[in-house]
Amino acid sequence: MTDGYLVQELMRDPLLLKYSVIVLDEAHERSLYTDISMGLLKKIQKKRSDLRVVVASATLDAEKFREFFNQNESEDPSLDTSAILSVEGRSYPVDIMYSSSPVPNYLDATVSTVQKIHETLPAGDVLAFLTGQDEVEQALRRLIDYARERSGGGMKLMVLPMYSNLPAADQMKVFERVGKNTRKVVLATNIAETSVTINGICYVVDCGFHKLRAFNASTGIDGVTIIPVSQASATQRAGRAGRVRSGKAFRLYTEEEFNKLLPATVPEMQRTDLGTAILQLKCLGIDNVLRFNFPSAPSSKAMIRGLDLLYALGAIDDFGKLTEPLGIRMADFPLEPKLAKMILVSGQYGCTEEAVTIAAMLQVKKIFLSPPNRKLAADKAKRRFAVKEGDHITLLNVYEAFINNNKSSRWCQEHYLNYKGLMRAITIREQLEKLLKKFKIPLASSEGDVDSILKCIVEGFFSNAARYHPSGCYRTIRDGSDLHVHPTSVLYSTKVQQWVVYHEVLCSGKYYMRDMTVIDPQWLYELAPHYYQYGTEREIAAKRMKMSDADPT
Repeated sequence: MTDGYLVQELMRDPLLLKYSVIVLDEAHERSLYTDISMGLLKKIQKKRSDLRVVVASATLDAEKFREFFNQNESEDPSLDTSAILSVEGRSYPVDIMYSSSPVPNYLDATVSTVQKIHETLPAGDVLAFLTGQDEVEQALRRLIDYARERSGGGMKLMVLPMYSNLPAADQMKVFERVGKNTRKVVLATNIAETSVTINGICYVVDCGFHKLRAFNASTGIDGVTIIPVSQASATQRAGRAGRVRSGKAFRLYTEEEFNKLLPATVPEMQRTDLGTAILQLKCLGIDNVLRFNFPSAPSSKAMIRGLDLLYALGAIDDFGKLTEPLGIRMADFPLEPKLAKMILVSGQYGCTEEAVTIAAMLQVKKIFLSPPNRKLAADKAKRRFAVKEGDHITLLNVYEAFINNNKSSRWCQEHYLNYKGLMRAITIREQLEKLLKKFKIPLASSEGDVDSILKCIVEGFFSNAARYHPSGCYRTIRDGSDLHVHPTSVLYSTKVQQWVVYHEVLCSGKYYMRDMTVIDPQWLYELAPHYYQYGTEREIAAKRMKMSDADPT
């Protein structure tokens, strides 16, 4: 099971009585749910001394985990309750090659380095790390064109992508063997850093960056940003070149830059919006989350911000307890709290059908396709679905058109839409519908009443409201942070709208809002007066005190 599913299992069986051993794999990734699981398992072991916990980590941070689970409070090491077992994997020497000077564009440098490897180095497959799907696909197109130009003679080049949103069948292609006269190049995100092992890799190209979600507790902005990798990540990447024979790792940054990198990646617990984590901990009966024993404790500021939002959403009461039924139901949803709230109140607006569709579509990262050689045609096709209300209703239109056209892959191809992504949205939607039936919330359609859908969206995303500023950007209502419209939004090239809410923020030099909807500002006062209208800071400060003073469990 996944670490997220383990937390769900804990909500059903708080002492995990069905299990005698729990193995936490990939613990070095320090995901949010892995850290929550470790904190909960440590708590369970105090009541269940028979429960064995095995924490598997690919990096040299085992001592930290040993200390965390060790319940020996004396100075006698023979009484330790945790130990380290090291398993040495077979590896070969890897030559590390640094750039002599900083590269101006790591995507260009990745492509040119792969080409140079192919032209000058002996047979052996290549693994190149980039930060995300868009970069992987850009490099993929360029290297496929390069391979086509060289098809006349010499070693052939097979270029394959690898990222989390890639369909499973396409991901499996990277593990297939290639012919003797063919070199395989895998362009991957950090999914290939430790989670999978691809046989035949002898050369690694490390761009030196990765994409991470980062939460700013001061502004409340939770965005995806591109930042330098840690030394531990760089070491893991390089090690991929030494699995089958001695290899080479090409780091597209200088040795001096490597020495300045953080020793390890900051745990997700310390750089993410904690709303979901707090909800699930409270569902497990841990009311005083501020005192919960995490392997790496988040800042109190981030915890307070998470509590603030959950209180504003109506998920917790004045004393930090889960509300009934809303808070308890939100904790049961496998979605962020804002989306869960939107779906759960949709029955009041008579638009549950539309709400679950929008939520499902938001889980698919790339619905609209834009091939470089067909960009104008793709943009024209996208405009056919676009509406003045913004991205959420546009996504709803796409989904309904897909269903009305019998889920046709050919229709998707003609309209430059991601067929596999839309099929995934159908699956997610079915799962969300089952939860609504579990809570006995009737499925209903708005029957074309768009305002009811928009108000329902505001119910969940009122904290993500922004207003257009004369300086040419948007500013968040509560914190005054500057935001810009993401180029993929249908609102990017339309008349400026004064008030919007957004689903998420991406950081690429500036903060960009993605998945936006135009709103009436009156709805903020009508639907979230506690958040915007009255002495909010003073009121919430009082709530903080009550929540902080709640009885520990």
